[in-house]
Amino acid sequence: MISKGIILAGGTGKRMSPLTKAVNKQLLPIYDKPLIFYPLSILMLSKIRDVLIIVNKGQIGQYKKLIKDGKNLGMKIAYQEQSKPRGLPDAFILGEKFIGNKNVAMILGDNFFYGQGLSENLKRCTKLKSGAKVLLHRVSNPDLFGVAKVNKKNKILKVIEKPKKHISKLAITGLYFFDKNVVKYSKTLKPSKRGELEIVDLLNIYKKKNKLTADYIGRGGAWLDTGSIEDYYKTFSFVHAIENRQGVKIACLEEIALFNKWINKNQIKKQIKFYGNCNYSNYLKKIIKDSL
Repeated sequence: MISKGIILAGGTGKRMSPLTKAVNKQLLPIYDKPLIFYPLSILMLSKIRDVLIIVNKGQIGQYKKLIKDGKNLGMKIAYQEQSKPRGLPDAFILGEKFIGNKNVAMILGDNFFYGQGLSENLKRCTKLKSGAKVLLHRVSNPDLFGVAKVNKKNKILKVIEKPKKHISKLAITGLYFFDKNVVKYSKTLKPSKRGELEIVDLLNIYKKKNKLTADYIGRGGAWLDTGSIEDYYKTFSFVHAIENRQGVKIACLEEIALFNKWINKNQIKKQIKFYGNCNYSNYLKKIIKDSL
């Protein structure tokens, strides 16, 4: 079982400059909530309560003002600074003490997931005992992503970053599940031409050991990478449309924590006081009223 999760929320956000010159990308709003709420909610839906958030140097204070240490959500949240981007596997090297001898999940801080049955998929992925598992999503433009070729048993046969020749339409999303060997394997990686450790190289270590498998976001599900201005506003519009049509919030952390029985209604009342008079607080009030 996977009980620990890492959110990689560092990076320079250069594709969204000048918005990200003064504010970390993961603290920008996606509709009525900071972007960081969305990947954190995915770990919470996976029933992961012990989380490490990796942030840029000097930004821990900003996150602590917003999310604190996790007690308000019935969780344990720690923070780690990353002096500069060194690639996704660097998260496991930085988080070595946090991971210890446990299996771990990692989600990128700018990734958005949504879909019916997603919670069940996530809980299935956290049952990983050994090896590694990635979450795949069908895309129309696979040449823009890392993609995987998979057999009928969901074993991954090939992993290629931005393939020039078509091998598959299954893109590797920014959500990964690894066994306890991930730190050891990450330390063996050498930087690529762009000077970073590559997640594809890490996945290929597991593939060579025949221990890399896949799960999927269904046809009705959505995966969006908010790394560019265009994709950022697509996600913003998507959340706005869903929430206003259905009257429910995506990535309401307190609602998930209450559903998981990690907190009670009194703790939600404290959060309402913390957030102040806003639409998010009004939604939390509705949750309390509806659960009476």
